[in-house]
Amino acid sequence: MKALLGLLRKEALHIIRDRRTLTVLLLLPVVQVIIFGYAIRTDVDNVRLAIVDPAPDFMTLRLRNRFTAAGRFRTVAVLRNERELDSLFQKGTAQGAILFEPRFAERLGRGTTAHLMIITDATEPNTGTIIQNDIASVIQQFERELGARSGALQIVPRVRLRFNPTAESKNLFVPGLMAFVLTMISSLMTAITITREKETGTMETLLVSPLRPWQIIVGKVAPYVIIGFVGVVGVLIEAGLIFKVPIQGSLLLLLGEGLIYILVSLSIGVLISSRTSSQRVAMMAALLGTMLPTMMLSGFIFPVDSMPVVLRWVSNIVPAKWFVIIARGIMLKGIGLTYLWQETLILLGMSLVLLVLSTRSFSERLE
Repeated sequence: MKALLGLLRKEALHIIRDRRTLTVLLLLPVVQVIIFGYAIRTDVDNVRLAIVDPAPDFMTLRLRNRFTAAGRFRTVAVLRNERELDSLFQKGTAQGAILFEPRFAERLGRGTTAHLMIITDATEPNTGTIIQNDIASVIQQFERELGARSGALQIVPRVRLRFNPTAESKNLFVPGLMAFVLTMISSLMTAITITREKETGTMETLLVSPLRPWQIIVGKVAPYVIIGFVGVVGVLIEAGLIFKVPIQGSLLLLLGEGLIYILVSLSIGVLISSRTSSQRVAMMAALLGTMLPTMMLSGFIFPVDSMPVVLRWVSNIVPAKWFVIIARGIMLKGIGLTYLWQETLILLGMSLVLLVLSTRSFSERLE
């Protein structure tokens, strides 16, 4: 019993003395509760809506105003034809669209059926379905009010899902899994591996060698670049053969974007390892700094647009968010750098900044 109490006392003192470990242990549950509490939401607010109204009349204007008054929709474009609609969906400017037929008010006035089409972006199937139902609900309420005043009137909406017409969730999760797998391989394993060298004392051997700090970093992380790239290829093969997820865009572009994201994740792992002294702290820091944000704030599982404004701002510094947008855009929408150049530049900028910071921090730690 005394031996057990002595072991417990020794471990408790070790944790208390290791302030970084204690800080991470105390912060981890607090951060998890906050992020989970605010990120896990199924409702969709601030829906970006495009309107195609080839012949505006008083009835289409009234219905358009209903969407504005509903508070859940924000009109991003009003078009006369649907030719420009594809560009809005591919850029992600619009999440949903309403296409009115010509002579909409005239048909309702004659007592005949008026038609319109509801189109939603289904790269996130749950979000697309919710948006579709919300649009249909506003239309049905408008139709009931018209019928109560003017007799039986009928508005018949047709629905269409873009980019994922079957609304299968695997088309949502498989591209996001690439970010998760690469984060786990690159950031977590790199942070633990380099920290292990410090614990075992083999880092001292590297210090007396003629290698410079950047050469040590390259030697340590290069294998994980290869492993990460193989992981990307493996996920894509599984996505096509097992899950039947299409790759509508350029495979070479997707592999290149994956390589950029690997560099970002490796840099984060080196930065964490340079600031920690034990594998335990490195693992917890990597979990808190990379794995948790990748799962919760990247749009991998929960749509970013449904989160509070503060978390949406925080999500902008999560590299996985931009890679998930790129992966889904290439795989499901078939778009290229014409539409993804901003996200690509953000990832390149992050990789450059993180490489400089991690190399400098590692050099200072070695000195």
